[in-house]
Amino acid sequence: MQALHALIVAGIVAANSAFPSAEQGGSAVRVRNSEELRRALQNAPPGTDVLLEPGEYQGGLHFVGLRGSLARPILIRASDPKSPPRFVGGGLQFSKVSHLEIRDLAISGAKTNGLNIDDGGNLRQPSHHVVLRNIRVSDLPQGNHDGIKLSGIDDFLVADSVVERWGGSGIDMVGCHRGKIVGCTFRAGGDSGVQAKGGSSEISVVRCRFENPGHRGVNAGGSTGFEYFRPPLSDMPSNGKYEAKSITVEGCEFVGGVTPIAFVGVDGAVFRFNTVFEPERWAFRILQETREPGFVASRDGQFESNLIVFRSDRWFSGGVNVGPGTQPESFRFARNFWLCSDKPSSSRPQLPTPEIGGTYGLDPGVIDPTKGDVRVREGSPAQAVGAHAYRTADETLFSRLVSPTPAK
Repeated sequence: MQALHALIVAGIVAANSAFPSAEQGGSAVRVRNSEELRRALQNAPPGTDVLLEPGEYQGGLHFVGLRGSLARPILIRASDPKSPPRFVGGGLQFSKVSHLEIRDLAISGAKTNGLNIDDGGNLRQPSHHVVLRNIRVSDLPQGNHDGIKLSGIDDFLVADSVVERWGGSGIDMVGCHRGKIVGCTFRAGGDSGVQAKGGSSEISVVRCRFENPGHRGVNAGGSTGFEYFRPPLSDMPSNGKYEAKSITVEGCEFVGGVTPIAFVGVDGAVFRFNTVFEPERWAFRILQETREPGFVASRDGQFESNLIVFRSDRWFSGGVNVGPGTQPESFRFARNFWLCSDKPSSSRPQLPTPEIGGTYGLDPGVIDPTKGDVRVREGSPAQAVGAHAYRTADETLFSRLVSPTPAK
């Protein structure tokens, strides 16, 4: 057991080293408007530290080729985190970047996406080592307009950020790998809160809160134009192509929304230690939207140790939606706690495979859902499941990487 603990702790330390602090020396520049920001980032060397003074900045900016180093990342941040600069009238886009950290910024009313980070269209040369902390994006148009759009990004972290009132996805990932989304809040959404598709893999969504996030709280997979896959489809196994692979969602709260999780053309996903309170239709969906030969059927999902509280008048098909062309028989269910709050005798869902150790019809003692507090009271029979029961291997070390609760 000690050896296992040491291995887990070593992994957390390694994760921290992948996202070092950008305050390690370098050239500090203060800016007061968008033009000064452009000049500060033109040919910025590793270690550049750009501090944005409070106030409004005109959006619609695009920066290409910002490349820091592991020891000296480029940092773009508010000079006063309590009074963050606010970008209006357009979003921000960063292409072909590495070792870049952006934090303590607000983006409001962008015409397309709020914050866009990508690989510049080079599918085999991803942007990498990107950190986003305390970013607030709000009030985007309806339709396919995302709060944070990530395309072709490897080794990244999005932490302590808030996305409100968007059209497409709160965070949309296309062909992204080895990423963590931690301690974020998604509120009043459009299509989905978080989406990972287009060949995305090894993505973790941890300790986030989803408040009425739209149709799908997390869309594990999706439907992507073939020309946008990263890696390119030609680099994938001929019979092992996927929209998403190895997606993990844990320690999150979902309040409202049509469904908290959709497994869509995904090759392996885990949904565990989450609290789902009054979804509008389902506890989960298993779908296949990409039907071309060579793509795996949506398979190998794990749904474990979750707390699900629902109402009978907002519960369809036994709380489960399984579409054609999937492999529901490969999904596993264990130790979930289910309550139909207005009809406890109807608490058992219609799962595609038998559940191991499930609990049905008991009152979990949710503290105060009218005020958004969906934790459970002391002595609850549901203390061992749900977001409140989620524990990391070492909370102290993990807190160096993320905050313990979602951003407000």
